[in-house]
This record gives sequence, C-alpha cells and structure tokens, in this order.
Amino acid sequence: MRALFATPYPMNPNDAILIPDWPAPPNIRAVVTTRLLPGQSKPPFDRFNLGTRCGDEPAAVIANRTALEEALGLPEAPRWMQQVHGIDVHDADAVLADAEPKADAAVTRSAGRVLAVLTADCLPVFICADDGTAVGIAHAGWRGLAGGVIEATIASLGLPPGSLIAWLGPAIGARSYEVGDEVRMAFLQVDVSAAEAFEPTRPGHWLCDLYALARRRLAAAGVERVSGGGFDTFSDARFYSYRRERETGRFASLIWLSPATVKITEREQAGSGEDPAPTQPVFAFSR
Repeated sequence: MRALFATPYPMNPNDAILIPDWPAPPNIRAVVTTRLLPGQSKPPFDRFNLGTRCGDEPAAVIANRTALEEALGLPEAPRWMQQVHGIDVHDADAVLADAEPKADAAVTRSAGRVLAVLTADCLPVFICADDGTAVGIAHAGWRGLAGGVIEATIASLGLPPGSLIAWLGPAIGARSYEVGDEVRMAFLQVDVSAAEAFEPTRPGHWLCDLYALARRRLAAAGVERVSGGGFDTFSDARFYSYRRERETGRFASLIWLSPATVKITEREQAGSGEDPAPTQPVFAFSR
C-alpha cells in the first residue's frame, strides 16, 4: 500500500489519523481523518478539508479527496452524502440515483463499498455486524440523534441488534457543548431518563453529553457492545469544530468491508483453528 502523502510538516502519525479501537472483525476497515493531514485547503480550512459545502475552494476539496483515495488504496471512491441533520439512511447497495444522496447515514453488505460521513462537532457512529457481513455509519448531530438516526441505521442493516458492534467517533465533548432548553426537551420527550446527559449551566442552558445520549439510544435498540467516545472536537486542534471556529472544514469518518479478507464465518467453516489476525492500520506514513 502506498505511503500517505510526502509531507514537509512534522507530525505524529498517531495524531494525524485515527483507526478505531474496537472489537470489529478483521475484514472491517475504518478510518477517521484529521485536519493535520497535508492537503490543499488554505486557512481557515487548512489543511485537509473534505467537505464541499463549507466554503472551501472546490478544487482544493477535490484534490484532498483524490489524495485520500489514493493514499488509502480505497477499493472505490467514498459514497459522500448531502447531510441534512435528518434520519434518512442511504442503502449503498441500491442503484445510485444521485451522485450525493440526501441522507445522514448509510449501510452496505457489499465488499469494497466505502461509506462516509463528514463532521465538525457532530457524532459519527460506526456500526458493523460481528460476523463481518455488513457495516453502517451515521452522522448524529443533536437533531439526528434525537430524531432517531441511530435506530434508523440499525433497522436498515436488518440484523439482530445483539449481533452489532458500535464505535463512537470524535465529537464535541460534554464540557464544551452548551445547548438550550429546546435541545434537552427534544430528548426528554422520548426518554425522560435522558436528563442524566444534561448538566445545568446558566438559566435555560445545559451542557449536553452526545456520547451518553448515543449510548442510551444504542442500548435501548439492543446494541450492547459499544466503545469509543471520550473525544472533544472543540478542544482538540486535530479536528475541525464548527462551534469553535464557525468558518471551518469537515473531517471524514470512513468504513468499508475489505474485499480481500475472508469473512469470519467462512474461516470458521473452513476449520482452520487459527485466531484471526488483528486489524492493521490501512496505511503507513513516510517521514
């Protein structure tokens, strides 16, 4: 696999890219980009903006997306979406009517189909089947989370929730995310106990824990194996943050089924008796 971008910038590879630490099957590939990757975007979008609707130069975004595909050796271009803070789920295995469908989540059962969401404070939720046969990803801002985008993604996968594994990617942290009464009430109308995810600040305002809310929704839907969380895009300079900067870029969360790896079920049926190899980072940096 190609080394990622020759770059004059000093960087720690562990800071510039994230590989989810979760008990996913070995054929599941997942990556989160950061703004530290050397790209073409100029301030205030520097450097590796992947969003086309935030004001950056289109040519810079296209160059960044192309570089990402080449460096990761992706089996196909990511299935980018027009995210609208809703709960619609794109079936990436269906015939694609629009180049970028309006949706805030996507699912696939096909090897080599790359799902993607763009965020800059909202919560990316990675989901996979524990037998390596399907993956999904959701863009969960507070509106989508309250509206049920996680539940819609689980339903679209069509698998028993107990067979699913989830990882919560980088989002704004509870200590940085103050919201108004309307946000809190949107969750309490569905789940009164969601009040535990809110801490009062000034009158009519609350600190909101998106991670706690997502875990509640996943648990209620029957997904028990959930890891990740603990990030704060507002305070962590590796990530774009709309709340911090307003005019800013978007980083990407990608997930796909590797077309080159035998599914766990097939390996078990073969009776090899060997433990599956751990998931490896999908690329290396050259310094």
